[in-house]
Amino acid sequence: MSTSEPFVSVVTPVYNCGPYIAECIESVLNQTYRNFEYLIVNNCSTDGTLEIAQNYAKHDKRIRVSDNAEFLGVIANHNNAFNQMSPNSKYCKVVSGDDWLFRDCLTRMVEHAEAYPRVGVVCCYSIEGKRVLFQGLDYAESVVDGREISRNTLLGKLPFVLGAPTSLLYRADLVRRTKTFYPYADPAPHADVSGIYQALRDSDFGFVHQILTFTRIHAQTQTSASFKFGRQHHAFIADVARFGPYFLSPAECAQQLHVFTDKYYAWLVAALIENSFDKEFLEIQRAAMRQIGFELSTARIVKAALLRGVEFLGQPGSTSRKIAAMLRRKGKIEARGASMT
Repeated sequence: MSTSEPFVSVVTPVYNCGPYIAECIESVLNQTYRNFEYLIVNNCSTDGTLEIAQNYAKHDKRIRVSDNAEFLGVIANHNNAFNQMSPNSKYCKVVSGDDWLFRDCLTRMVEHAEAYPRVGVVCCYSIEGKRVLFQGLDYAESVVDGREISRNTLLGKLPFVLGAPTSLLYRADLVRRTKTFYPYADPAPHADVSGIYQALRDSDFGFVHQILTFTRIHAQTQTSASFKFGRQHHAFIADVARFGPYFLSPAECAQQLHVFTDKYYAWLVAALIENSFDKEFLEIQRAAMRQIGFELSTARIVKAALLRGVEFLGQPGSTSRKIAAMLRRKGKIEARGASMT
């Protein structure tokens, strides 16, 4: 594409991605789409990430490297990167430092956004190992009303198709209208989903039915920690509480809040068993719930434990195997889902 095409800010907020950052950078520089800047925001890395990025910047004027004076949380650093975008950019593309883009990624996503002016967020398929992520929309669904897809996602009526940062293109004006496009403070690795809900309040959701990005999963990713500490449950509760009033009826909002809190306490009982009822783990949970405006309920923990006890009486063999599996996993991190570095 020529420089008459829309200007795109590609941003990589990064911390200690030395083994992967070169592959990430090269995937951006090799895009068939040419009219972009590439902003790499280094978050006090200690492993050579900064030096690698600076070396690439010496040879390509499209790269700007910003080095934080002090360490920021992962969400704060993403918002910091968004706030450094060029005022001339029409679109914003995040690429996590351990992920990469296929060559036509920017071309296809910008084409899609340009074809549908009401679209504020564009997603695509991402490949993770042998899995293709974010499947669930019919091939004919290239644009979905923003309120409709937000409503159906909050109600659990379709598989999760809202993507992860590397698989998304944002309209830059939606990013710029607030200093905190990812609206929650750290630790909240799912704040990117909350940013999507925020954008879709008054824009549509576009989807390119092609694999255009690669998602890397390893034990150090934010999503791995998310599953260990239940942050995905906190995110579901927070999103229903915050965005439910925009997309759901009062009755639906109350129902989904009840559903997600029940799931959280069921998970919490299992996690407490796995962590040998560690007090520090419980305090982490208490602080996380307070951060999203809720108090950890002892009564709900007891209720969930009693329900698990009833399950044990009804299916002792199955439940015993589940508990045994949890104890075997104790202290391990499961690498699941999409990453946000």
